Amino acid sequence: MSTCEQSPPPPSQPQAQPQQQQQLMLQQSSGSLSFNSNMSREDEEMSRSALSTFRAKEEEIEKRKMEVRDRVLSHLGRVEEETKRLATIREELEALGDPMRKDVSSVRKKIDTVNKDLKSLGHTCQKKEREYKEALEAFNEKNKEKVQLISKLMELVSESEKMRLKKLEELSKNIELMH
Repeated sequence: MSTCEQSPPPPSQPQAQPQQQQQLMLQQSSGSLSFNSNMSREDEEMSRSALSTFRAKEEEIEKRKMEVRDRVLSHLGRVEEETKRLATIREELEALGDPMRKDVSSVRKKIDTVNKDLKSLGHTCQKKEREYKEALEAFNEKNKEKVQLISKLMELVSESEKMRLKKLEELSKNIELMH
């Protein structure tokens, strides 16, 4: 992904450096203390080359590190901005939700109060309906009894009139017979 990729070193240099390093190590390990002046110039040149390669790589690493740091800081800045925006949006949502919650809660409490009242009134209504039915039944019974008594009274009055008429007729006959 990085745009600055290091080009590979020339093929002859990597092979030459390890060979020279191997020769130097062999000479040191064999106990030979005599060095060829050619060899020390090559060593010196190789050291300079290695040092400059190392410095170039360090500079490249430092450059990439700075690029990555800049990108991270840029991302962090955007993340902070987004976090602030989200916090603002959340506050606005909470502000919108609070009045509705209060209204909803108030209406629910009123509904609960009305439900309690309705329940009480329902019980009272049922009780009154029972009392009304009982009173209506008692009224109808008494009314029926009254009708029966009126019927009996009518019969008795009718019978009494018949008997009185009969008696009057008898008395009238008796008076006629006496005259």
